[in-house]
Amino acid sequence: MAHISVFWLRFNSNLPLNAEFTCDSGTKFDISFRNTPYVCLRRHQPQAQKEFYMPEIIFNGPAGRLEGRYTPGKTDAAPVALILHPHPQYGGTMDNKVTYYLFHAFAMRGFATMRINFRGVGRSQGEFDNGIGELSDAASALDWLQAMNPNSTGSWVAGFSFGAWIGMQLLMRRPEIKGFISVAPPANLYDFSFLAPCPSSGIIIQANNDDLVTPIAVQKLVEKLKTQKAITIQHDIIKGANHFFETELEALMASVNSYLNMRLNPKK
Repeated sequence: MAHISVFWLRFNSNLPLNAEFTCDSGTKFDISFRNTPYVCLRRHQPQAQKEFYMPEIIFNGPAGRLEGRYTPGKTDAAPVALILHPHPQYGGTMDNKVTYYLFHAFAMRGFATMRINFRGVGRSQGEFDNGIGELSDAASALDWLQAMNPNSTGSWVAGFSFGAWIGMQLLMRRPEIKGFISVAPPANLYDFSFLAPCPSSGIIIQANNDDLVTPIAVQKLVEKLKTQKAITIQHDIIKGANHFFETELEALMASVNSYLNMRLNPKK
C-alpha cells in the first residue's frame, strides 16, 4: 500500500487539500471528491466476476467517522442507492449477504451505490442508539452520496430487517427518494405508523417461514400502504425462506431484480 503525497493531492485540483487517501500502488480512481465531506478512500480488491470497484470509504457522520463501501455510477447522471444492514446488536453489518446482494443489484445497473456500517459497527465510530442515531447515520450517508453525485437523476434506499425500518424512516424525510426495497421489515417489532402517507412506490419482500418477523404483521403493513393513493406497493413472498433467506437468496434476488427491471425499464 502506498500513501499518496500532499504534492499529488495539490496537483489534482478535483481533490480537497486536507484529504487523506490510501490506495494500491499505481491505482487511479476516476471519482470526483470536490466539495464533499470525504475523508479517506482505500481500494477494495474486487473478487472474480465483479465488474465494478467497491472502494472502502470513511466519512464524517453525526457520532464520528462512518465506514462504507462505494461504487461510482456508470454515468455522471446515474441515480444513487443507499443500502442499509440488519440489527447491529445481532451481528448485522454491511457485509451481511442480503445487504451485499442488494448492493450488487443496484451497482450492476449503473447506480452510484453505497452501503455503510451503522455507528459502533466495524470501523464506524459511536454506539448503538436504538434507531435514532442510525437514522442520522443513514441521512449522512445519503448526503455524502448526493454530494459525490450532484447530477444524479434520483435516489433509492434499500434495507434488510432493521435496515428496512431505518430506510423507510429515511424515505419519509427525504422527498428526493424515488423508490425503495424493503426486505423483511420488522413490522411486529417496530412502529411503522410514520408511513402516513408513504411518499414513494416500492417493494416489500417477506419470507414465509420467517420466525423473527411475522408474515401477518408485514401483510397488515402492506395492506395499509396499498390504500394510499399515488403510489404502488408490490408485495412478494419468498416460499421456503427463513428470516435470513439462507437457502433462498436466489429467489430473493430474482424478486429484487424483477422489480428493478420493471421500475427502471417500464416500457419493456
